[in-house]
Order: sequence, then C-alpha cells, then structure tokens
Amino acid sequence: MPAPFLSYLRVYEPLRAFEGPSGSAVRAGLARGAVPPERLGRRERELCLRATVHGRLLPGSGEERPVDVLVLGGEGGNPMVCPLQTRPRAGAALLAFLADEGPALRRAVLTGAGPETSVRRRAESAVMELGDSAAHVVTASWTVPLPWFALVDADERQVRLGGPRRVWWRIPLAKAVGRAAQAERITREALGDAGPAEVLAETRSWLERFDRGSIVELDYGGLVELLDDDAVRADDSAAQVQRALRLLRVGDAEGAGACYEGLREFWGRVAAHQRDG
Repeated sequence: MPAPFLSYLRVYEPLRAFEGPSGSAVRAGLARGAVPPERLGRRERELCLRATVHGRLLPGSGEERPVDVLVLGGEGGNPMVCPLQTRPRAGAALLAFLADEGPALRRAVLTGAGPETSVRRRAESAVMELGDSAAHVVTASWTVPLPWFALVDADERQVRLGGPRRVWWRIPLAKAVGRAAQAERITREALGDAGPAEVLAETRSWLERFDRGSIVELDYGGLVELLDDDAVRADDSAAQVQRALRLLRVGDAEGAGACYEGLREFWGRVAAHQRDG
C-alpha cells in the first residue's frame, strides 16, 4: 500500500530544546530509535487505523502514548529532533473534520465512537497535550501549498530517485523565517492581506515558536509516488515561486500570474489522482 499522499513541513529542534515531562517523552522516543522519514506516513496511518478499528478514532487513547521522532545528525551527542506528536495532530484534524463536514458524514465516521460531544472533548484534550509548545509537523493533502516554496531555494533541493524515492529541502530556521517574512511583505503589497500573504504570515508565526538553531524541512512525502522520475527532474516549483515573487516585487503582476498558472497546472495534475483513485 502506498504512503499517504501528504506533503510535510517539519521543524527539527536541538535536543536541548526538549525539557520537562514532554522532553522526557521525546528523549524516550529517541532512545527507542528514530522513524525513517520515508516510513513516516505509513507509520502514522497504521497508528490511526488501529485506533479506528477499536472505535477510539485517536491513536494512543487508553494506553501508553509513546512519542515517535525523526532525527537529523547526532554527531557528538547533539541530534536535531522532530517529534511527530501524532495524537495531538490527529485531534486537531478530527476537530477540523467536525467543524467542516455535514451531519450525515459526521454520523457515519463517528459510528461506534460515542456521542459527538464526547468525541469533540477527547479531540480537544488530545490537542491540549501539546501544552504551550507548537506541533513540529504540518501537512497538506494531495499537493504542496505554493507559499511553502517561498521558504526554499531551487538549488537547495535534494532528490533520491532510487528506492525509497524522496524529494526534500532542509534549511536553517532563521533563513526560513527571513524568507517567509520577505515573501509575506511582497505578496501583501501586491495581492492584499488574504491568500498567500495570510498563509505566509501564519507559517512565519509558527516557525518563530521554535529554537533559532532549528532546521526546517519541506518534504514531498507520499506525493513523490504520483510523479515519475522525469516529472521529478522537470519539477521547478521552487524556482517558479521565487520568480513570481521577483516579478511581483517589480510590479509585473501579469508575469507572476503566468508563473502561478504553470504551478497550478502542475500541481493540479498531481491532485487529480485523488479523483482518479
């Protein structure tokens, strides 16, 4: 079975950033062993499906709640760690589902899980497990949000076409925050406060909650399975977003729009697999 068709934006923090009870869980996850990034989607899907089979909807309900981690480096005992926080992220996704979907679909999904008010309380409780910290992972289904490409440069892309296939970028958090702020200013001045500017502002605000020594990773995740090798090689999404920003900065909205149309066509073909499947 293929990995879930999700893209990821992640933050890896220095181990020193994890203190207190939550830090203990992260360190325990590190001691158990990191999850390989290419295994992440399947691992989280398995946890969520296992919970659904038992009528719990949320992973970790009523049992020990270990924290899985991704790890970079570790030379000299100083790894960079990204806790997956699957349970609170699943709780947030469930709350969004309850807020967005109609009564008939909600009833169908919640069958066997108890009253909706009870499910909502459990989801809220799961989200609160994050405490004052922020989730280290955000995801998007069937696409990569175009504002995410404002954080990276085309030359920073890493590609592995031999199995398991991957496409990803890693950049210092300070650089990602600076790029997000600059892109936000450009798009806000050219296009207004909504749309890309809003996404960039939210992304910048999220990134600013982490240790300044962190690493940001943009990963195509399971989406790479929807692209053949030629499409991966030809993909210039990051370059096109950077070009669109340069054109907006000099007032060429038409040229920037042409970049956007090309990107929309490319990622529209990827998202079309959702209908085809």
